[in-house]
Amino acid sequence: MKKLLFVYNPHAGKGLLKPKVSDIIDIFVKAGYDVTAYPTQSYQDAYRKVTEYTDPYDLVVCSGGDGTIDEVVTGMMGREKKIPIGYIPTGTTNDFANSLKIPRDILRAADNAVNGAQFPCDIGQFNEDIFVYIAAFGLFTDVSYQTNQTAKNLLGHLAYVLEGTKRIFNIPSYRIKVTHDGETIEDEFIFGMVTNSRSVGGFRNMVGKNVAFDDGVFEVTLIKMPKNPIELQEIITALLLEQTDSKHMYSFKSGHLTFESLEEIPWTLDGEFGGDHDFVEIYNLKQALNIMVPKKHVEELSVSGKKEKNK
Repeated sequence: MKKLLFVYNPHAGKGLLKPKVSDIIDIFVKAGYDVTAYPTQSYQDAYRKVTEYTDPYDLVVCSGGDGTIDEVVTGMMGREKKIPIGYIPTGTTNDFANSLKIPRDILRAADNAVNGAQFPCDIGQFNEDIFVYIAAFGLFTDVSYQTNQTAKNLLGHLAYVLEGTKRIFNIPSYRIKVTHDGETIEDEFIFGMVTNSRSVGGFRNMVGKNVAFDDGVFEVTLIKMPKNPIELQEIITALLLEQTDSKHMYSFKSGHLTFESLEEIPWTLDGEFGGDHDFVEIYNLKQALNIMVPKKHVEELSVSGKKEKNK
């Protein structure tokens, strides 16, 4: 019998997973798996469990928010033998799961985790760390890990927006040199993100068109410091309309880039604090993560599917 490790955060989102754990395990068993269930006890516990397990598992399924999937993937990347990962999203925004067309319904997501298709997804290396779908700095990026969990559960996406608006008139900016693909950009930025996702913070279309998840490149968006209130308003309008604004933003694709600054800048990786850095080097780890996705969506997620569509 195949062996499955189920790692879940019982407190993620609104605690919706707890009453369905028995049904989820039943789905796994019916798919032919001997299941070991492990509820995480604290921050970084999912990472520890995946790093340290010794049983010969065939599949790891995790459930929680962006922090949980980040811990599990980071743990898996540190193992000699890497096995596929299934994901049951129960967080607040679930950008990564939504981008990969993983069902929002918990039981449908559980079925996908064991009966879906393996998809070779890109992930990122951030200095010595790993991120699954976003590395970011600047405006709003600390909202996800500073917003109160109770507020997240009650308000959902609105909690992020409310927390973000508190600081809109007190914007820190950073002088940064960004190097990618033989090109150098040096400017004053209030925000930057390196993503492998079709939505960020629940906002779609902020990361450019034709996003493929296995093409070896990230979508990069950098927002320049506004010089006056009118420019600030134009940036806010572009964000609310979920558009890129070439006058105030840089937008490009890259598989390898560096960020250099005189001061240390706080970064966030998949919604969790990623440390303060004055030098950051990011690599795209092409197709390094085998994640379970719905079979019918495999083609549209891949670069080959994008090429077919554009013919």
